[in-house]
Amino acid sequence: MNDQPMPDQLILVLDAGTTSTRAIAFTATGAIVASAGRPMTQHYPASGWVEHDAAEIWALSIACLEEVAAAVGIDRIAAIGITNQRETICFWDRSTGEPLARAIVWQDRRTADHCAQLKAADPGLEARVQARTGLLLDPYFSGTKFRWALDNWPMVADAAKDGRLAVGTVESWLIWKLSGGTTHVTDATNASRTLLMDLASCEWDDDLIALLGVPRAALPAIVDCAGPLAHASLLGRTIAITGAAGDQQAAAIGQGCLTAGALKATYGTGCFLLAHAGAKAPVSTNRLLSTVAWRLGGKAAYALEGAIFVAGSAVQWLRDGLGIIATSAESEALAQSVPDNGGVTFVPALAGLGAPYWNPDARGLICGLSGGTTRAHIVRAALEAQGQQTADLVDALAADGVAAARLRVDGGMVANNWLCQDLADSLGIVVERPRVIETTAMGAAMLAGVGAGLFADLESAAAAMAAADRSFHPAIDAAARDGRRAQWQAAVARVLA
Repeated sequence: MNDQPMPDQLILVLDAGTTSTRAIAFTATGAIVASAGRPMTQHYPASGWVEHDAAEIWALSIACLEEVAAAVGIDRIAAIGITNQRETICFWDRSTGEPLARAIVWQDRRTADHCAQLKAADPGLEARVQARTGLLLDPYFSGTKFRWALDNWPMVADAAKDGRLAVGTVESWLIWKLSGGTTHVTDATNASRTLLMDLASCEWDDDLIALLGVPRAALPAIVDCAGPLAHASLLGRTIAITGAAGDQQAAAIGQGCLTAGALKATYGTGCFLLAHAGAKAPVSTNRLLSTVAWRLGGKAAYALEGAIFVAGSAVQWLRDGLGIIATSAESEALAQSVPDNGGVTFVPALAGLGAPYWNPDARGLICGLSGGTTRAHIVRAALEAQGQQTADLVDALAADGVAAARLRVDGGMVANNWLCQDLADSLGIVVERPRVIETTAMGAAMLAGVGAGLFADLESAAAAMAAADRSFHPAIDAAARDGRRAQWQAAVARVLA
């Protein structure tokens, strides 16, 4: 094992996100030397439904990997890491390696009625499921999506009957394809998002499998997040896949959240806040989730998580849906152009409300409009909603006994300095932005580096690769902060009513 990796060695990361797929080559000191990206097609076949084409995910992924590998030189790549949008589930035929249906995306709400029926039939069921999985009975998670596909897509049901069906989250699908169909695995972080894994043992749970009525034979094997996970064929060379984790866990690792109490939030399509909780699975009494932070050497570390379904996608909606901005980057200057929100509050429940409300039927609200309202006020309110939604999660964490003193942020939205300052003002704590905001890919690179023996452990990888860029300190007083919270909470109450 090398404490000092060779300077010319690179770690190639595939970041398979919700709206795009990217490949990034990192040095062992955390520098990005090449990257390639492709936008992902979003399919909306019905209200509340969101799908991806698994064949497109694969085609975009291999194109990005090959582009970067060719640019840097295939012989320089020491290992591959993968990180992915979680809860999105893919269905494919073991015999052909081809998709049987579209992937059902994490944002999809088609199983809301099923979840409601399960809870209505047994009022104590959700508490038992949470105790076992750390999760709630919500359409967000993969297990009910799997059940829906079996009930509604004959090609999936027929493959299950014939023993041909393979299912998995996006990293599982990509590992299968990269390995030429030889390896059907899922890492423990992604498995922990399915409603099918026992959180304590990190194994598939027979009772949960029976509850949702899904075939165990179609599920992948659960493996560690680092180590010799599979072997990929890339540009005629075989390269080990040595790291894998869901995007939010990877971002927490990339932010160096390696000790209990460390807190990060990723602002992408949605926002996901993780608080590292140590070696014992926590149980939230305030509607947060318990999840696997990583598993190494068969031992899991855990986190508390709050999921916000709409973050960057609110700005995207202002751009593409309403047409009141031309580019997402324009939002920063517009927010700065007015002294306040002019009394406007935007609750961006465009895909329901996530933690701590967990209301899939909630719908968005823009209120407080007047004759003096301009598009700048609406855009500012959309950005302020990110701080207020985060404050909802920080309040829930505090009620669970985790006091936040500092928040590490990443994701595409945090290139916006105004937003980062507003987060600090909304939360009343220091907000820290890393040097490289691609922390999701960075975390996957750190895992792959550990798995390939380039680093002794995650702490060594973090010391070598991760660094802070800028800190934002609160600049408003408690009274102003409380007034903004009251305005937000009143608007949320109207949505929930």
